[in-house]
Amino acid sequence: MMIHEITEKVGRKPARKRIGRGQGSGTGKTAGRGHKGAGSRAGYSRRPGFEGGQMPMFRRIPKRGFSNADFRNLYHIVNLKTLEGRMDDGATVTAETLAEARIIRDASLPLKVLGEGDLTKKLNVTAAKFSASAREKIEKAGGSVNVVAKVKWTRAAAAARKNESK
Repeated sequence: MMIHEITEKVGRKPARKRIGRGQGSGTGKTAGRGHKGAGSRAGYSRRPGFEGGQMPMFRRIPKRGFSNADFRNLYHIVNLKTLEGRMDDGATVTAETLAEARIIRDASLPLKVLGEGDLTKKLNVTAAKFSASAREKIEKAGGSVNVVAKVKWTRAAAAARKNESK
């Protein structure tokens, strides 16, 4: 490295502002925090949506309607092009094996396989859902499709499973 290469990079980042270092610095005394009040104290944090005591926007606007967001079904989604690139021929594909291969984050959610891309490898895929094109492409490549039915929790079913385990 030459000296002219170092000096090119010296002025890249501006120096940080040194707060509260005397009046001559321009940010001494109150250090940009104003006079008194909660904002001038250490440890102060304003909650999101706080408007200084004024009635906040989320309380001024009327609430209408209904949202099904709490009842949505979440899935880990994988396309065939990902399986083609990352899995070996003849491999068994489940949510657990995909989590180990770091294709999905974890196996906490059910798996859904979509048909984007082409598949040439013979794979045994086990998932909660398949798109029609994904099912067709897997079977056309000589693989197998296994659907794991999502079991809806009911009190009777839970009691029956508890008795089975005894």
